[in-house]
Amino acid sequence: HSLMKSNRSKFILSSLASVASGLALANCNGGTPDKPSKATNVRKNIYKWKMSTAFPKNFPGSDLNAQKLKNYIENASDGQLVIEHFGAGEIIPAYEIFDAVRNGTIDCGVSAPYYWISKHKAIPFFCTVPGGMTGIEKFSWINFGGGQELWDKLYSQFNLKGILCGNTGVQMGGWFKKEIKSLEDFKGLKMRIPGIGAEIINRLGGTAVNMPPGEIMPALQQGVIDATEWVGPWVDKISGLHKIAKYYYGPGIHEPGTANELVMRLDKWQDLPNNLKEIVKSSCYAIYIESLAEFLHYNSLSLEELKKKYKVKVLNFNSEIMKKMFEISSSVIIEFSNLGEIHKEIYNSWYDSLKKYNNYQKFSDYGYIKERINSLKI
Repeated sequence: HSLMKSNRSKFILSSLASVASGLALANCNGGTPDKPSKATNVRKNIYKWKMSTAFPKNFPGSDLNAQKLKNYIENASDGQLVIEHFGAGEIIPAYEIFDAVRNGTIDCGVSAPYYWISKHKAIPFFCTVPGGMTGIEKFSWINFGGGQELWDKLYSQFNLKGILCGNTGVQMGGWFKKEIKSLEDFKGLKMRIPGIGAEIINRLGGTAVNMPPGEIMPALQQGVIDATEWVGPWVDKISGLHKIAKYYYGPGIHEPGTANELVMRLDKWQDLPNNLKEIVKSSCYAIYIESLAEFLHYNSLSLEELKKKYKVKVLNFNSEIMKKMFEISSSVIIEFSNLGEIHKEIYNSWYDSLKKYNNYQKFSDYGYIKERINSLKI
């Protein structure tokens, strides 16, 4: 009988110890073997980053995509990587993202890489260059044609890491207060346009002006600029550019597939465990394909609205202008490729892929869509 009492006491004490252990874990928000997701912050090793974008807060297609990226990463990592998001100007001016990430003021940013052309003339190849790749072609080159390795090689000089994160698709050529009938109409024209595209306007006799997105509308209103390119019908309409300029030209050969990036401080990226690196990369790529689809859908709806509701004159540049733009584009890109060894390495890789894509496009999207338009006549 005493032996049974002794065993019963040991059992009760053992049970109480188990309950106490469970309560202790619960009280410190800990996990249990059957609920590992409740593991403590210490166990999960929480990473906290600050992100700033080069775009106005809550702007569709850009800053909202950065917020979506933040949510994707936090949800997929179950809160292991937490990102505090800021729009342009909230803590960092739009055009200072590059340096702010480098010097550790913030951990990452979402921007268009060609904003950093003053840092290195080869950077625009990873965003967009005139007469270059479409959105899907760029994704192919970066991921399968050696582009990412070259991007890493270039950005490592600045202690940075970039990943593709969004694409507008082919952009429009721009908004003009006056009709553009010939090459002469570009002479003396002041136009907001960034990146290598700025060289086209300069060499056509105009003056390229670079300014952050938030400054475009007031500059156009006040006559600081005569024309501007921004993105495409969807976000251009939201920006209200049609209220000032009524001539809308396209396609924009200066930006045939403008990519955004998630730019991170390299040592912050390297500190991440492999699972978080994969989550960041996959989330960026999800944003990339989603943004291409989003822009295609809303651009097509907005173009109709601009024409029918707001009476905007949507026109193509004539063949003389387009031919000259492509000629200048080719010259500028070749000039840039001769500025240094890495410039040439990036250009050669990019151009080799572009030639292959050009040959295939006759039988791919371009070949098919051309025939579809001619046949359906919608």
